[in-house]
Formats: sequence, structure tokens, C-alpha cells
Amino acid sequence: MSEGSPIRATIAGSLPKPGWLAETEKLWPKWRQSGRDLEIAKQDAALLWIKLQEEAGIDIVTDGEQFRMHFVHGFLERIDGIDWNLKTKMGIRNNRYVVEVPTVTGPLARRASVHGDEARFCRAHTKNALKVTLPGPMTICDTIADAHYGRRADMAMAVADVLNAEARELADLGADVIQFDEPAFNVFMDDVSAWGIAALERAAAGLRCKTAVHICYGYGIEANIKWKQTLGGEWRQYEAIFPAINRSRIGQVSLECAASKVPISLISLLPDKEILVGAIDVATATVETPEAVAAVLREAMRHADRARIQACTNCGLAPLPRDVAVGKLRALGAGARLA
Repeated sequence: MSEGSPIRATIAGSLPKPGWLAETEKLWPKWRQSGRDLEIAKQDAALLWIKLQEEAGIDIVTDGEQFRMHFVHGFLERIDGIDWNLKTKMGIRNNRYVVEVPTVTGPLARRASVHGDEARFCRAHTKNALKVTLPGPMTICDTIADAHYGRRADMAMAVADVLNAEARELADLGADVIQFDEPAFNVFMDDVSAWGIAALERAAAGLRCKTAVHICYGYGIEANIKWKQTLGGEWRQYEAIFPAINRSRIGQVSLECAASKVPISLISLLPDKEILVGAIDVATATVETPEAVAAVLREAMRHADRARIQACTNCGLAPLPRDVAVGKLRALGAGARLA
């Protein structure tokens, strides 16, 4: 990108489900349709959000994760080796919240394409660059229980192989960016260096498209908001992991900056990466102004080359009201151009 080119805009991934598709303003919504009607409704929702992103000036669009009930389980539902009826009570994100989760009882295997038809549909309905998001290996391992592998690191490598097969297919179908979502990287910092990045690189091995890792402080839900209140005056988790990520083969890093206690200067630890600067707060229904978005991006430009910066959201917008999400998309697109 030349110095005169606009800063490109993208989103972290998820967008609200329309009311005719699923329950609204929920992270785990129930579908309102079934069978073929559900498949058509998912396509309609994806098409709606693609067009709304385009109109808002979002250069690199996603399907808004309209085809998935949840960003992790939406992928795992079609993976062998998981017993969905055997529930294990487990603390997620280092016991930030405790839920009953499905259990790995045998070798993990991808029996067929998971998101291939969805990517094919989206590629056919936009001329913009297309991003497809997948849960990262560490985050998957922190969202399901293990009764087979014995060590989380060993399960992560098996997960990475499954993800890699999917990611390669998605790239072949025309995805311009494959993004792996790793909120667990901000929780288990020692494990990131020990095996998390190795698993991430294994998941992205051989991809010819751009690769990204999204590391934030979570959706704007109560459990995450309460957790943030315990992190003190400065949130420096990124400082522990960015140097190792900068040495990795992943090309882009998506991070949280807006309305956050993350020192934005920490992006200087990523001199070799494209940086997706979170300039939209997902923990509030207040819609940012383009000027506020531009201010975050200009601050980021004090610590990273402008050509390496993209405008992004802090995290997914899925739990927000639809009109709020649309307003935030428009602010993001306008703010990127204003900056």
C-alpha cells in the first residue's frame, strides 16, 4: 500500500444474527429454522452482511459467522473424535466461566469439508477480499474437554492438523485471508511460547493466502467485562507474547486497542507483521464516530508503519443489536478513510 492509499478496513469476524435466523443479542443463539430452510436462511444472512459491509466501506469482508452458532463449536460439530453427549464441566479461559463442554474421546479427524460450501457461496457474492475465520488450536483445546490425548499440547497438534486441512481447502476456494482466533493466547502466555505458536504455525502450514491470528480480550459479555476489571491499570498480556508471534510465519496480528487499557505502544513489538488495529469497542452499544476511529489509527501509526496497519474491530460484534453493529461498521469504514 502506498502512502497515499486509504487504510484498509476489516472486522474480527462475527456479526449479529438476524432475528429471522436465530435468537438475537446472544453469543449462543438457538436457530429459528431447521433443515433446508435453515441453510437458506444462513445464506440470506451472510449475503445481507456482506452487502452491509461493502456499503460501510469494509474492504476485507467476512460471512459474519452466520453459518455457525458459535465460533468454536461451529467448526467442531463436523469433527470426529468428539462425544457431544458426554459433557464435562470445565473452566474456560482459566476458569473465567465454567460450563459443560463436549469431550474428546478418540483421535480427532476431519471427515469432510466444514466451511467449504459457505466460503464458496461468499466468494461468489463479493468482489471484495474475503476473510474466513477459524478457531485456533489453543482456543479449541480450552473450549472442549480431553479424555483421550492426556496433554493439552498433544491435542493441540492434532487439532492443528484438522484445521490445516480445512484452511487449505478454504484458500483453494478463494479465501484471501485465513484468520485463526486465539483469545486463549491472552490467558496462557507461557503455553503460547511452549507450544501455542507451534500449533498455530502447523494449522497455517502451506497456505498461499494471507494468514492472521486474532488475539483480543473477548466479546463484550459480562464474564469478560468482569475479568478485565481484575487486570489493573494497564493490560500488558501482549507484551509477553508479541515477540514470539513476530518471529512466527503468521502474517497478520489482530488485536484490541479501542477503549482499552492496552498500551498501544506494544504494537512496536510486531515490526514484521501487518497489524489489524482494533478501533471499535465491542463492549458497548455506543457507536463510535469516524473521528474516534481515526484517532486510534493515528495513535497506532506512531508505533507502526502506516502501510502495515488495517482498521479492525476489537473482537466480534455478534452479541450486539443489529443497528448498533451496522453503525459501528460504518464508523470503521469512514474512520479508516479519515485517518
